[in-house]
Amino acid sequence: MKYLIVGLGNKGSEYENTRHNIGFKVAEKIAETLEVSFNTSNFGWLAEGKHKGRKVFVLKPDTYMNLSGNAVKYWMQKENIPLENVLIVTDDLALPFGTLRMKGKGSDAGHNGLKNINEVLQTQNYARLRFGISADFSAGRQVDYVLGTWNEEESEKLTERIETFSKASLSFVFAGLNNTMSAFNGK
Repeated sequence: MKYLIVGLGNKGSEYENTRHNIGFKVAEKIAETLEVSFNTSNFGWLAEGKHKGRKVFVLKPDTYMNLSGNAVKYWMQKENIPLENVLIVTDDLALPFGTLRMKGKGSDAGHNGLKNINEVLQTQNYARLRFGISADFSAGRQVDYVLGTWNEEESEKLTERIETFSKASLSFVFAGLNNTMSAFNGK
């Protein structure tokens, strides 16, 4: 069985440690856990590994957030990965910092990366793992906030939260969506 885990983010060093790039950070931790490296590939950076006998592709799209759907669709088709074996890791303003929420389907909730994936795949029925970044910003400052770096309190907890999200992502591969939601949601 093949799985595709996609960490959403923006390419470029100026975005590396921003809230909006948490998907990339989780993807990097997954690759580290699988003891594989990212290679430049079509539509991004791809790491290929095995987890409990299952082939796992970990993707960091290089298409910028709002065009992520093209990368997801390309790798699903190239590797013949069914939609139910795809997990998208993304940030979520509606959740308190570090909160984990996995769902099997849903709206884009105003997230441009998810919006584009929904449009390109023509469905909202795919698993997504949302990393809460909270909404601690003044009116009209959302873009500055999501493209801003973590504050000191968040930075202190970030490594542990990324580790938990990596474990949840790999649980999706071997335990499935429902078991992973039961084990990890809200943690």
